[in-house]
Amino acid sequence: MSDDLILRGGTVFDGTGAPRFQADVAIKAGRISAIGDLAGRAAAKTVDVGGLAVAPGFIDVHTHDDAALIETPAMEMKASQGVTTVICGNCGASAAPYDKTRGIGSVLGLLFKDTSLVCATMGEFLGKVEAAQPAINGAFLVGHSTLRMSVMGDDLNRHARADEIGQMKSMLKGALEDGAIGMSSGLFYPPAMPAKTEELIELVEPLGPAKGVYTAHIRDEGEHITEALEEAFAIGRAAGGRTVISHHKCNGRVNFGRSPQTLAQIEAAMRSQPVGFDVYPYIAGSTILRPEMIERAEKVLITGSQVMPEARGRDLAELAREMQMTPLEAAKRLVPGGAIYFMMDEGDVRRILSHEKAMVGSDGIPGDAHPHPRLWGTFPRVLGHYSRDLGLFPLEDAVRRMTGLSATNFGLKDRGFLKPGAFADICVFDPATIIDTATFEKPIQPARGVHLVMANGVAVWQDGKATGNRPGKVLKRQDQLAA
Repeated sequence: MSDDLILRGGTVFDGTGAPRFQADVAIKAGRISAIGDLAGRAAAKTVDVGGLAVAPGFIDVHTHDDAALIETPAMEMKASQGVTTVICGNCGASAAPYDKTRGIGSVLGLLFKDTSLVCATMGEFLGKVEAAQPAINGAFLVGHSTLRMSVMGDDLNRHARADEIGQMKSMLKGALEDGAIGMSSGLFYPPAMPAKTEELIELVEPLGPAKGVYTAHIRDEGEHITEALEEAFAIGRAAGGRTVISHHKCNGRVNFGRSPQTLAQIEAAMRSQPVGFDVYPYIAGSTILRPEMIERAEKVLITGSQVMPEARGRDLAELAREMQMTPLEAAKRLVPGGAIYFMMDEGDVRRILSHEKAMVGSDGIPGDAHPHPRLWGTFPRVLGHYSRDLGLFPLEDAVRRMTGLSATNFGLKDRGFLKPGAFADICVFDPATIIDTATFEKPIQPARGVHLVMANGVAVWQDGKATGNRPGKVLKRQDQLAA
């Protein structure tokens, strides 16, 4: 029987980091059926991709796309970059499981403006994602902060009691049974800051038997980063599975140049336990508007403010002058909201991004009125600016750290590699022209050089626009993840 589609004459980057090679790629029933010289092979359709790269669809390992998969199921901001799978529920914040009788606090409110998306069980939420039929695939983590707020309500300024940890552990077990792939923490954020290490060590116990991943937005990415990394490694050891350090960076001017130290620390941990880390290719980060971060940043842009919507996209210093306030006073007036903080050194970004174990994650926030450009530009920026233009690492390695390495670290079965039998998640791009166009001034712009993106064998982005097809799947731990 013939194939559904053959991509002919492309240059294959298979996700392993092996040298590129020219080959045809055949697809049938949503999976890759053959790779090689397929000149005599029949297909319902063929596409000439000569001169273009054919790579696995990119895996965005650090996202807050939980709601976006339902609210904007075409997922143009990701499909336009070649992303075909997103890992959601990061930094301790997930849509489930959560007791909504507690009310929706500011952290969840910023990520889930439609509070009907916050669900009592992970199974209920995953059902909403499946019903939305998104264009790309999603896998979901349980947020420690979500568990904490659900069990402890507003009484968060303390370590959880044993009975409360027991309730959180039971909720985590239930979410894993529903299909969650692991748990994330965000000890940097107010709902989780008072939690002691022992709380997390006790809570993550269900991850080991479930082969779940533990991802950590560590407690401090600044002066106390080494201690915060050690805390994350200790929690990961207790979990008994893989630990992923989220968006690794050295924050604040006094910490510029510390990445050789932190990378050596991560490498040392890797020798005794399974550890991974991700990074985004920018010197600015973005999160909730926290006045205490203002003085640490070289510059602050407002991504949104509930009390002053017209502030979106504005420089905080300029706003403060107009408001006849200090930047700190203005930030307090704009809360709750979000901001972009210029707090990293380019040398550290390049060093971390160049590490052979670094995965790529965007950490974009789709709900921001004026988002960080990483939401639309992360993956083409790595391929075009850092790999091709600056030559920091070969294109084969850039692709590997967006695909195969990510699939391996998160246990994604039959994804992240181009090989017969794998799901046909594919990105076809032009190595000579691929580049991000999203900027801090104009952040909502698709990249150049991405020609065709397929999820599960179906085109979702082609010729510069979404196709309207929505073949994405919820990657449940039991069904779609490697044992």
